[in-house]
Amino acid sequence: MPHTTKKDDRENVVALFNHGGGLRGLIPCHIMTYIEKRTGLRMSEMVDIFCGPSTGSILNAAMTLRHPDHPHRAKYRARHMVRFYEREGRNIFPQDRFRELRGLLHDVNNRLTKISQLESIFKHGHYNPQNLGRALRALYGHAKLSDSLKSLVVPFYSIDGSNTPDGWKADAATQAMHHYAQEGGHAVWLRNMKLHNGQHHINKTPDVSLFDAVMASCAAPTYFPCHHFDIGWPDDRGVKEYAGIDGNIFDNPAVTYYGSLRKQLDPHQKLSMICLGTGYTNRTISREKWNKYGSLGVVDPVNDLPLINIFFHASESALSHSLIHELGDDLHMFNRSIIAEDPETPNVRFDDGSPENFKKMRHFAASIIEEKEDHLESVCDMLVANRDKKQIKQREAEGDKKGIFSFFTGE
Repeated sequence: MPHTTKKDDRENVVALFNHGGGLRGLIPCHIMTYIEKRTGLRMSEMVDIFCGPSTGSILNAAMTLRHPDHPHRAKYRARHMVRFYEREGRNIFPQDRFRELRGLLHDVNNRLTKISQLESIFKHGHYNPQNLGRALRALYGHAKLSDSLKSLVVPFYSIDGSNTPDGWKADAATQAMHHYAQEGGHAVWLRNMKLHNGQHHINKTPDVSLFDAVMASCAAPTYFPCHHFDIGWPDDRGVKEYAGIDGNIFDNPAVTYYGSLRKQLDPHQKLSMICLGTGYTNRTISREKWNKYGSLGVVDPVNDLPLINIFFHASESALSHSLIHELGDDLHMFNRSIIAEDPETPNVRFDDGSPENFKKMRHFAASIIEEKEDHLESVCDMLVANRDKKQIKQREAEGDKKGIFSFFTGE
């Protein structure tokens, strides 16, 4: 007897995960531009949940931002975000040949000399966050997380242990976790969930601006300082101050699924996750090279920040097998290695805003689209079908409401 696959009648919920990677966010921008051209629809019309850290959060917040004149439609398409990165990239990451040197000397100063004058000269090796801030202000205006058109999840890592973790409730079952969070930093998912299912009552959106949420999620160590801001929680926590750094520190598709998304679904729902990458950058390191790095070398940008790269990839590699096993054919990943000797490969550094690198990223995205053409076509069909089913469901719900109104009014 031939093997047959049992039909899954559960309602499909589509999540889009855009990876972090600075200006390499252009790569998923180009892929989404292809999807929008192929389908004739905005991503916000086809996707139910937008998630992802750092530059992914810039994209997700923009793609779910309501149009001021047409509030049922998103303000931006993917092609608008391509222009955003190409226009703002050099402003956010201006060319600075001595940034890495200042960062290294700052570390040496902290360890050895403690000369206060050097503190202001070296500027910690950071880029000026005001440049990123101006670009995001122009992009989002004064919109809040609660204004998002679709479900939006923005992750950041709170380095201040005085605040409580994501999902905190004032009951005995969470006191141990609360005590743990007091001892150090913790992961935070800022969520505005709009699935309108049985879990909807637990999803009380915090009061925070898109600007602050995304600035925190983009505060990449050694590139930007931490972002200090307030979050108003709709529970006993009230308004709390946070010092946030890059959500890329902990977040990836597997962590988001197990830590944030799975518990948002009802039993009659299943998740399809689309993951758009910015290029794999995790290199293999020989034990001889690792031992030669020393304590400063493992975080030196000259060595491609080996320790930070390991932090970014370790949890994903640990959980990837479980994620692939659980989602199976409902997991759609579009990414490839960006580490190659080919001079046409984009720069692994995510602060290269040169026109040459922008061109390389466009070609890199095109190579992913060509390599995964059949898979991407099936994803486009799935996205359009998801939009169509949601529209039918919405019309039926509106028809039911109209019928109830007519029954009581006699119209």
